[in-house]
Amino acid sequence: MTRVIVIGAGIGGLTTAAVLARAGLDVTVLESQVYPGGCAGTFFHQGYRFDSGATLAAGFYPGGPMDLVSQAAGITSWPIQKSNMAIVVHLPDGTQINRWTDDSQRGEDHKELGPHSSAFYKWQNQTANSLWKLALKLPPWPPQSIADFARISEIGIPWLLSDHNFLVLRDSFRKVSSHLQNASDNLRLFVDAQLLISAQVTSEYANAFYGAAALDLPRRGVVHLMGGMGAIAETLVDSIRSNGGQVFYRQEVTHISTITKNRMLVESKQGGSFEADVVIGNLSPWNAAALVDKELKGKFSRIQSELSDGWGAFMVYVGLKDCNLQPDFPLHHQIIVRRPFGEGNSVFASLSPSWDPGRAPVGHRALTISTHTKLSEWWNLYEHDRVAYEARKEELAVKTLSAAEIALPGLRESANMIMSGTPVTFQRYTLRERGWVGGFPQTSLFRAIGPRIASNFWLVGDSIFPGQSTAAVSLGGLRVADMVLKKIGIRQKYTPSV
Repeated sequence: MTRVIVIGAGIGGLTTAAVLARAGLDVTVLESQVYPGGCAGTFFHQGYRFDSGATLAAGFYPGGPMDLVSQAAGITSWPIQKSNMAIVVHLPDGTQINRWTDDSQRGEDHKELGPHSSAFYKWQNQTANSLWKLALKLPPWPPQSIADFARISEIGIPWLLSDHNFLVLRDSFRKVSSHLQNASDNLRLFVDAQLLISAQVTSEYANAFYGAAALDLPRRGVVHLMGGMGAIAETLVDSIRSNGGQVFYRQEVTHISTITKNRMLVESKQGGSFEADVVIGNLSPWNAAALVDKELKGKFSRIQSELSDGWGAFMVYVGLKDCNLQPDFPLHHQIIVRRPFGEGNSVFASLSPSWDPGRAPVGHRALTISTHTKLSEWWNLYEHDRVAYEARKEELAVKTLSAAEIALPGLRESANMIMSGTPVTFQRYTLRERGWVGGFPQTSLFRAIGPRIASNFWLVGDSIFPGQSTAAVSLGGLRVADMVLKKIGIRQKYTPSV
């Protein structure tokens, strides 16, 4: 029986593990923390269960990414409640844009964004619909072998010939901004803000092909989860174990070595030693490079030079009384105060539902707020001036809370606990190098990083194409599981939406 070791219990790694376990492989997941999910986990603190990151759970619709995961992993249900409202976006002039999950209400998304918004969203909608049809067939992009090229041709040529998709290909070389030539300031602000959280870059730099699909996520099966975002990971863990796999916590991997051409050894800080035919790292490339022996280290040389290209997250976790909140108050808000984005000028806030009693004490809610932040300043302060580090942390917490109060007036007066975290915090708890999160900015399809590092060593997660979001890392995890199974003669069958 093929033995698989998965390092890291993030959504990408757990998806791959769950599919492989269901297919009958001997699967073991090693996680350094005491709970699963990584940056999409949910942790307990002072009576509250906080989502590690402020984010949407998308992809839960028939034939969509999470449905494909269900089919492949044998998951019959998720602890979800469908959402009618995906997110409310608050612009600097006071305009509020509701992102509905229902297509029939979609015109409401952009009616206040100026006359050019209809043309922009017609392009975005048509392009995204075409791209999702392709993405759900799990194309092996970027191709890393002759078999990958053959598979891309097999599914790509029929796709190109249908619905005039050859016209869509032009956008693989364009930026989203090419479709915003006559846009109002508010439309540009709105699109840039949405791209920042879904593609890690604004319209001036975001690849139009990728950007169209990324902008589509709020209408692609957004749900709320009983118990928080971590419930996705917990459901996957249950699937792994029910199919004979193992998930071990408090197992921090320290070394990956090659025993023979087809056999590897994974060792942990706690003294664990695990032999495997296949190793899958739910790791950033820099974390993976730090673990492997000399034979594999050279595989990461191109990727390692790009660490500065990306973001960290500054977080504020708030426990608050819900006396001023209506039960149907929207749970996700993006607040834009001003440009440039990030550093408290743009924040994302996720509130626990009133119907989920396990997230907070009676009469209270758990709130997670995040803002993009540059990594270098935090590490410079932390390593050379701890007093200045703490001062910067307090300053940005105040700024972030002030922004969040645009959507949640009286937030600080209602709070009974406030806790903040920096990229240093993210490295401490998730072990992600320098606290780098969200994957690479999606500026070019031809810069994408594929999952195969060696014939029996793979990566999954937000740094591997198709990048960040629950839906994207799940598709990436499915792709790796599919390729591992094909290598041993097992073919998976999925029924994607059309």
